[in-house]
Amino acid sequence: MTKNNTILIEKVNNQIVNWLKNYAQNAKVNGFVVGISGGVDSAVTSTLCAQTGLDVLCIEMPIHQHSSHVNRAKEHIQQLKDRFPNVRSVEADLTTLFETFKSTVSTDYPEDKLSLTLANTRARLRMTTLYYFAGVNGLLVAGTGNKVEDFGVGFYTKYGDGGVDLSPIADLMKSEVFLLAAYLNVPQSILEAQPSDGLYGNEKTDEDQLGASYDELEWAMLEAEAGKSSNDFNGRQKEVFDIYIKLNTTNQHKMNAIPVCKINR
Repeated sequence: MTKNNTILIEKVNNQIVNWLKNYAQNAKVNGFVVGISGGVDSAVTSTLCAQTGLDVLCIEMPIHQHSSHVNRAKEHIQQLKDRFPNVRSVEADLTTLFETFKSTVSTDYPEDKLSLTLANTRARLRMTTLYYFAGVNGLLVAGTGNKVEDFGVGFYTKYGDGGVDLSPIADLMKSEVFLLAAYLNVPQSILEAQPSDGLYGNEKTDEDQLGASYDELEWAMLEAEAGKSSNDFNGRQKEVFDIYIKLNTTNQHKMNAIPVCKINR
C-alpha cells in the first residue's frame, strides 16, 4: 500500500468511525452488535465499530458451519478483544434451531428451490438472533454489506443479512474493503480467504454463486453506471457485464423500497 493510499484509507476509516459514533449517540444507544462470519466484511465492520469506544457485541451464529469459517471468526474475535476493551462476544449455535425449523415445515420441494430457500432461512434466523441481542443490550445492528453486494448485484438475503439498522461499509467496493482490512490489521487468514457467504454446508464461494469475481463485478457496475451496454463488449467482458445486468435487474426487489398500493381518495 502506497503512502497516498494509506492516507486515503485512514481518512475513510476515521470518517466511518465518527459517523458510527455520532449515529449511536444521536440514537441514544449503547453501541453495536455485529454478526461475525469469518469473512472480511464482518471483520472490517466490527473493527470500525470497536474504534468508536462504544459497546460492541460480536456474535458467532454457526449453522452447520464449515470449520474454516468458524476458525477465522474465532481468530478475529479474539484479536479484536485483545485490542479493544469495549468488545465482547457471544456464541449462539443455531444448528439445532435450524434443524427444528426444517422438521416443522415440509421440505418436499425441488432441490434447487429448497437449497436456496434454506440458505436464506439461515440468514433470517441469524437476523432474528442479532436483533434479540441488540434489543436486550440497547444496541444497533451494524450491517456488513459492501457496495457491489448491496447496490450492484443484490447479493444478500432480504430480511436476513439485509435486515440491519445502519450500513457502515455499504459505500465501499469489495476491493476498498480489502484495502481497509489490511490497514486495520485484520487477520491474514481472513485477507487470504475466498469470499463466501457461508450459507451452504460446503465451501461454495461467492464467485461460484455469482459467476464472476468481485473485481469483475465492480468493473461491470462502473461501466453500467457510465451508461455502457452489453453491445460495447465482447468475450469475457461481455459475459461478466451480462451477469451483472441480470443480477441487478432480478434483485431490484431487494434494493428498492417496498411497493405500496396508493389509494385514490
